[in-house]
Amino acid sequence: MKKSLLFLAAGALAWLATPATSQSIVGSAHDFSGATWNPTGEICVVCHTPHKADTSVTDAPLWNHQVTSATFQVYTSNTLNATVGQPSGVSKLCLSCHDGTVALDNFGGRTTGTHFVTGNDLIGTDLRNDHPISFVYDAALASADGGLYNPTTQNSGLGGTIDSDLLFNHRLECASCHNVHNESGVGNLLVKSNGASALCLTCHAK
Repeated sequence: MKKSLLFLAAGALAWLATPATSQSIVGSAHDFSGATWNPTGEICVVCHTPHKADTSVTDAPLWNHQVTSATFQVYTSNTLNATVGQPSGVSKLCLSCHDGTVALDNFGGRTTGTHFVTGNDLIGTDLRNDHPISFVYDAALASADGGLYNPTTQNSGLGGTIDSDLLFNHRLECASCHNVHNESGVGNLLVKSNGASALCLTCHAK
């Protein structure tokens, strides 16, 4: 019995080590283990903790980073049929570093950090020139828009539908396009390649 279990465990580890599943946050843009402002030397602790997590955050497990309280200027357009409100869900967690109002080193209960996102990684609080986020993307929106695929039936190219693979509670969020943990291994932390606009054309019928 024990030999069988050991064999199965070894097989599982070998499978996890295969190239198809070897991509991870290690060495990616979100690997902060070597950052001077992260004295723990750990990767996950900047966002997650096994103990004393922020239980008010339900959109990500065991949250450990200060959450932004900023008010954002959101995307608007006369041709947009979606209702876009303030960033919510996982998008708000992404913006808790990328809006520039919360320090990177504000984790583990700290709120006095001094290291902030800069350069191209700084999105800010004005989201009017960014892709809209935190809106419901469903069959009704696709029908009203006329230029979007039905997310409940359209293949995402990742194994399921747009709704099952890319949306969060039927809402489009930052993580619909960006793989925060880099499992995809695609540049810019994209969930899949945007070569020939493939990622854009997953949802947009152009």
